[in-house]
Amino acid sequence: MIYQLLVPGPVEDVEEVRILEWHGGPGSAFAPGDLVVELETHKALIEVRAGRASTLRAILCKEGAWQRIGAPLAVFSDAADEPVPDNAAELAELAVSFEVV
Repeated sequence: MIYQLLVPGPVEDVEEVRILEWHGGPGSAFAPGDLVVELETHKALIEVRAGRASTLRAILCKEGAWQRIGAPLAVFSDAADEPVPDNAAELAELAVSFEVV
C-alpha cells in the first residue's frame, strides 16, 4: 500500500514547522520506531518516527522549507516496487509517532 507522511499534530500553539533533516532518502527502509525526519517549530524540535515498516519513495518537502500542520511531507510504501500514483491526495496517512523535545 502507498501512504503519505503528513506533518503531525496537533502541537500546541503551532501552525507550521520547518523541515530540519531527513534521516534517509528515496529507497530507504524504515522499521517501526526509526527516526524519519526532524522538524522544528519556533520553540521546539519534533522527532517523527515510523509507526510501521515502510520504504520512503519520495520527499515532497525539502530540508529548510516550512510546511503547515497536516500538510504532506513524503510518500511511503509497504514494498519498494509498488507503483506510486500521481495524485498524493488520494493516499492513506502513514502511521507515525512524534515527540516534541
